[in-house]
Amino acid sequence: MANRIIFHVDVNSAFLSWSAAYRVKVLGEKMDLRDVPSVVAGDKASRRSIILAKSTPAKTFGIHTGEPLFQALEKCPELVVVPPDYGLYVEASRHFVEILRQFSPQVEQYSIDEAWVDMTGTERIFGAPRLAAEALRERVYYALGFTVNVGISSNKILAKMAGELEKPNKVITLFPEEMAEKFWPLPVRELFLVGSATQSKLNRMGIYTIGDLAHTEEAALRRKLGKYGQTIWHFANGRNADAVRPVPEDNKGYGNSVTTPEDVRSIPQAQRVLLGLCETVASRMRRDGKCGRCVTIQLRTNQFENFSHQTTLHGATNITQTIFDAACRLFEEAWDGATPLRQLGVQVTALSCEPYQQFDLFSGLSPQQYERKLRLDETVDALRDKFGEDIIRRGKFAQDPRGHMAGGLSRHRRTGVTKPVPKEF
Repeated sequence: MANRIIFHVDVNSAFLSWSAAYRVKVLGEKMDLRDVPSVVAGDKASRRSIILAKSTPAKTFGIHTGEPLFQALEKCPELVVVPPDYGLYVEASRHFVEILRQFSPQVEQYSIDEAWVDMTGTERIFGAPRLAAEALRERVYYALGFTVNVGISSNKILAKMAGELEKPNKVITLFPEEMAEKFWPLPVRELFLVGSATQSKLNRMGIYTIGDLAHTEEAALRRKLGKYGQTIWHFANGRNADAVRPVPEDNKGYGNSVTTPEDVRSIPQAQRVLLGLCETVASRMRRDGKCGRCVTIQLRTNQFENFSHQTTLHGATNITQTIFDAACRLFEEAWDGATPLRQLGVQVTALSCEPYQQFDLFSGLSPQQYERKLRLDETVDALRDKFGEDIIRRGKFAQDPRGHMAGGLSRHRRTGVTKPVPKEF
């Protein structure tokens, strides 16, 4: 059997690159956003606006992805700010993946701007792995106008880590025999799935580099971090047997969150936000034919402290009102009634493909009432699909100019509306 060859292909600064390429190649603009200090971010007047992507010149000013826009503007007052265009990004991502599939049918899209490609056995067609990767990188650039990094290895984890070693527009290998030189000296925070909280725990154990983690006893990590500790120990040792899966796995849950324009300080305020979130979450579940049994709310204070609370329902459902009622109960149990909140989220898990309910004297809902609520939701979904999500809204939102379908997903991605993009984008 041939040795596995896996590529990880990642678009460099995707949102900014796609906006820049479209403006230059399609709109004919002279200024290339990638050549000047620029960022993709939302409304300057909104506190929710954060940096979604940045150019290389912006990076020299110390601007970071995820930081508030107002802080970036303080660092660089001449910063060029362009709004996100999710319809464009969806189309650019589709064309990007189409090119990857010209090199191999085994493509697993990990996110909108990155994917794994199983190139095992393709040497006779495209040559050695590095030659094939260079050809892929050049084809994406000349056809679509943006650059990518290609990481090459024998498994998915090392291929992904390879692509992070040097940017932009690079082809990098990271095979097991190269780990001691290229991989193990890196800070442990650079390892896939290791966040800042885990970094702090590992540092307290005397683990500062990926090599330190790789050479720590597996049992000690499992005692401190559970199964997660075992997983990252295998990653640090370059072990990962996962196959490239061309067909995406089903969602394990449906969730949405929103940062509010002003602090939430009352239950009625919170209920309006929760209802908007439940509208988007439940409609996505109905679209996919899924029902859920576990409802969770996530809350973030204006001091950026996070906490959550969850409950298990009598049965699996995708009815907006049922999910909303549960979210409201959770909120009243979890919130102290005084701490200002800046972000709320709703998630539904424990999924099934069929609804089921336990109807009893305490559920407050008869089978007939349940069926009527489900039919009502499906009718509303059909109207919104045909005429747009604003064709019908609940009375709570009748006078709300900011919209009623809340959450982190843009309207483009909720409705599937996309900007037409030429094939040679």
